[in-house]
Amino acid sequence: MALPAQQIPKWFYTIKIRNFITIMQIRNPLTRPRKTALHGLLALPQQSSGSFFHWGFKNYRTSSLWNSSQTSSSTRQENISVQDTHPHLNEEQLKTEITNFDPQILLEELEDLPPISPLQQISEEDAVQIIAEPPLPPTSFTLRDYVDRSDTLQKLVLLGVNLSKLEKRPGAGTLLLRLDFKNDIQKILLFLKDIGVEDNQLGAFLTKNYIILTEDLENLRTRVAYLESKKFSKTDISRMVVNAPYLLSFPVDRLDNRLGFFQKELGLNVQKTRELVVRLPRLLTGSLEPVKENMKVYRLQLGFKHNEIQHMVTRIPKILTASKRKLTETFDYVHNVMSVPHHIIVKFPQVFNSKLLKIKERHSFLSYLGRAQYDPQKPNYISLDKLVSIPDEVFCKEVAKASLQDFETFLKTL
Repeated sequence: MALPAQQIPKWFYTIKIRNFITIMQIRNPLTRPRKTALHGLLALPQQSSGSFFHWGFKNYRTSSLWNSSQTSSSTRQENISVQDTHPHLNEEQLKTEITNFDPQILLEELEDLPPISPLQQISEEDAVQIIAEPPLPPTSFTLRDYVDRSDTLQKLVLLGVNLSKLEKRPGAGTLLLRLDFKNDIQKILLFLKDIGVEDNQLGAFLTKNYIILTEDLENLRTRVAYLESKKFSKTDISRMVVNAPYLLSFPVDRLDNRLGFFQKELGLNVQKTRELVVRLPRLLTGSLEPVKENMKVYRLQLGFKHNEIQHMVTRIPKILTASKRKLTETFDYVHNVMSVPHHIIVKFPQVFNSKLLKIKERHSFLSYLGRAQYDPQKPNYISLDKLVSIPDEVFCKEVAKASLQDFETFLKTL
């Protein structure tokens, strides 16, 4: 089995020691003690098997760093010295020491040894068993190269974070790699759960606003406390945070200014303002320029009164951020082609939130059937809500009084 690079030192030295012992075991029993260094090593008094191999291994490692001529000379001198000091070694002691050999003790001794030198030569057979992990690239355009070695990235993936989207944002990958999951990220996740963000919502939330992982926890708590002081319930806050992930990344003074702007600009009371931003919390995080522009369009170009704008906005808050072109084209068709007056449009502002193509197709079909009647004071009245909100099957059955096939056939003539 191939070995990872981290296990090479212990594996390499273990192989060498075991080969060394095997060679000594198969030597001729009649070899004289002065000819064998192992005889002298085993004959040391009061030495355990673990101490013996530790001492012998040190001599082996030291000799391996010398050149061949120095090794031979040094070994002969040690053999003569040891043999002279301990001449009483016999074959029974050799067998006893080898029988009592405990490889576990040897491995424990190896734990304290430094790694082998990168210049140490090994055989080709040993070399082919080494598996060296490829180095991390110094730069990369994708986080995929780092996921296998980053505990933080692995846990973010398990949470459902889309790293393929985050890596496209400048600096996002570098930031995530520098964060520690336990020390930096875990506390933010617990905070989000405390304010009502569900487990299955965390991934999508962090994909949109990964910057929150760098926010100070006390600042986040201060912003939540501000919203609570404005009488937003815990359910309202969790809904706002999920639908507008950047909400808690803005300081308290900005949130306060935004609430004050909508209350003043639209002339709403506190309760209506609160309901407005709960339904569309992006009003607190997005740009105010589209909102200001649309307010002018409703009032100056489309001719709605202030109270009419209030009513439409509180019913369908999204029309505050719709594109100016869509608003003007939809109003022009509904008011000038379909002849729907202002006061009826005000009752059904969802018409501005519908696709203009759908409105044109259905109105044309009703005109073809002679049923395009939008005045509530006349018979066969059709409300704008049914015109734009219900599915085609229901529209054909309940409004047009025709089959879906007839409607599809008609559309092919347009």
